[in-house]
Amino acid sequence: MKPKILFLVLIVAIIAGAAGWYAARHAGHDHGSTQASGERKIRFYQCSMHPQVKSDKPGSKCTICGMALSPIFEGQSELAEDLVTLSPSTIQVVNVQTAPVRKGALQRAIRVAGTIDDDDSKHRILSAYIDGRIEELFVNYTGAEVTQGEPLASFYSPNLLSAEREYLVLAQRQPTNANPQIQAEYKRLLQAAAQRLERLGLTQQQIQKLGESTNSIARSQIFAPMSGTVVDRFVYEGQYVKEGDPLFEIADFSTMWFQFDAYEQDFSWIKPGQKVKVTTPAVPTKIFEGEIAFIDPNVKDLTRSAKVRVELDNPLVEEDGKKRRLLLHRLYAEGIIQVDMGERLTIPRTAVLNPGGEPLVYVDVGEGGYQQRRVKLGLRGTDAWEVIEGVSEGESVVTYGNTLIDAQAQLNQSSEAPGEQHGHVELAARELSDLEKLNEGQQQASEALLDVANRIGEALAADDLKSFNAEAPKLSPVVASYTNAFLELKSWQPLVEPIAISGRLTATKDLPEARKAFHPFSMALAEFAKHLRNEDDTFEAVKIYRCPMVNQAVPGAPKNGFWIQLQAPLRNPYFGADMLECGTEVKP
Repeated sequence: MKPKILFLVLIVAIIAGAAGWYAARHAGHDHGSTQASGERKIRFYQCSMHPQVKSDKPGSKCTICGMALSPIFEGQSELAEDLVTLSPSTIQVVNVQTAPVRKGALQRAIRVAGTIDDDDSKHRILSAYIDGRIEELFVNYTGAEVTQGEPLASFYSPNLLSAEREYLVLAQRQPTNANPQIQAEYKRLLQAAAQRLERLGLTQQQIQKLGESTNSIARSQIFAPMSGTVVDRFVYEGQYVKEGDPLFEIADFSTMWFQFDAYEQDFSWIKPGQKVKVTTPAVPTKIFEGEIAFIDPNVKDLTRSAKVRVELDNPLVEEDGKKRRLLLHRLYAEGIIQVDMGERLTIPRTAVLNPGGEPLVYVDVGEGGYQQRRVKLGLRGTDAWEVIEGVSEGESVVTYGNTLIDAQAQLNQSSEAPGEQHGHVELAARELSDLEKLNEGQQQASEALLDVANRIGEALAADDLKSFNAEAPKLSPVVASYTNAFLELKSWQPLVEPIAISGRLTATKDLPEARKAFHPFSMALAEFAKHLRNEDDTFEAVKIYRCPMVNQAVPGAPKNGFWIQLQAPLRNPYFGADMLECGTEVKP
């Protein structure tokens, strides 16, 4: 026995043992209530395809597939292979919990991590305009808050002093001559001297004040060009500097940038303008809110991520009489982006098993029955999945205990014959890889084969023996042409050979015999069609259907039977009018 089966047996044995212990502890003392008669009583009638459909009336048919309901006797377990029945005591021991399938707002919280940086657009380095000496520092430490126009240092420069004197001489010797040419020349010279002072670092206010004085100013002051925080100071009092040497670095920390890396799987959710809640361990009691202002269009090759920027207000706080910004530069921070995906049909995330492969859920159908359903999932929220198909609004799905229910279901399936677990369609799949591309002739041969098989299936679905007997002899020559067309394609031979062997249908005397002959050919063709539509877009519209009860129509056949159709709707060739719509589509 395989290790997986042993594991499942162990799980189910534990559940059964616990349920038995619980039942023994809570059972009554009336042991003589069993019926004296050995006659089996019918509890109700149930559809073996859709076990949720029940009736008390004999002769009733399923409202979904039209199949006659089967009697369920006292003590008899469920009919359907995808239904697991638990006793009340087992349900209580396992603590099975359910939740309804409902329409509601689907939300997703994207958690990100990054750093608090300063606003690059509000960052300046103040450099020396001219050679000179720092005479006095008014701001002599980093971290100081300064306002625009506030003096930072006094500066002495012989070249600046010479330029001031030239300007002062011109300002004090305004010509009294009314000659327009002389006045114009004077203004030009005065303006040139003022522009020279500006290039040497003086402000308009300093130049105006110099023009109103009688003496040149030996020491000039260096003013803050913007309000902000002194991030760095590069000079000391008495230090000589040259033109271009950095003096102070100032940044405006009133607005900070929270920057984080967004990865490719999140690009579809993150948009400019979205609200982001930011927290940092440095300020544990406060939540900062901002909006996404920019998403870097360049994705990094190594990490497959892009930088995202959120703008945050950074308030001033006062401590011991000194003011500082609450958020410090280069702090670690975390953010939460709440994405609202609108109203959708949802199920709890805990209800879904195997979401990365073929997701399934267990639906509570009542009376201790839990039906396995394959579902198609959409968007993933924080606590829920969007479900596109497989369940309906109002149904209840198992959210806790579903792994144990699934273990019981797998154990039930493992007790079947190997050929009945998945049907013939699964047999060749594991042996095939790198299928060769079809040419035009092979495509035409495949189209002809599918066409005649579709007509034969339609005849059986319509219970039309005459049409079947007319179409069946046409299959052999088509199969022969098809086999010849695929002779050169070695990788396709595991699919072609079963069709060549089974594709020799002849006229029959009745429908049961026709369906028995049709079954192996249909199974082989469905296997071929499954790979065909995956490998060649020409055949992507071909439909494959599955019926889980073919053994009732074709004695000795596996439960799962498959057939192809060129178009919908589903028309079951194994049962015809008795259960024309019985089955499900096998998606690519």
